[in-house]
Amino acid sequence: MTKMRSYGIAARADDRFKVEVTAGTRTLIVDQPLAVGGSDAGATPIDHLLAALAGCLATTARIIASQRQLPLHGMAIQIDGALDLLVLAGKSAGHAGLSGLAIRVSLDAELAAAERSAFLNELRVRCPVYATIAATTPITLDAA
Repeated sequence: MTKMRSYGIAARADDRFKVEVTAGTRTLIVDQPLAVGGSDAGATPIDHLLAALAGCLATTARIIASQRQLPLHGMAIQIDGALDLLVLAGKSAGHAGLSGLAIRVSLDAELAAAERSAFLNELRVRCPVYATIAATTPITLDAA
């Protein structure tokens, strides 16, 4: 049995790099730094992607801890990755996406090493953003 929930956003771009994204009742701003022609009004798309991953990991961790009655007082998450800006600029061929992601999670919890390992394994499986990025997710792109 499955219980599906659909998600969707709407986005509107200006004549530069600023994009206003409507997600439910909230508005997110995506932009580029001044140095590359943006207005620096918001985080870059890659920053938003990494923020979504960190937010989902933290939220999923809280759900798991609550369900398992684990003493999770908090956590710190560091995510790093790199991409080839020459591909983005159209000056080189190759993979335009991040070459990989390194995630470091510091749990503020009284857990033995085996419990921490099991917790992180469950987190990998249950976090929707992690699962989406880690898998080959079908995407369609059409013009309206």
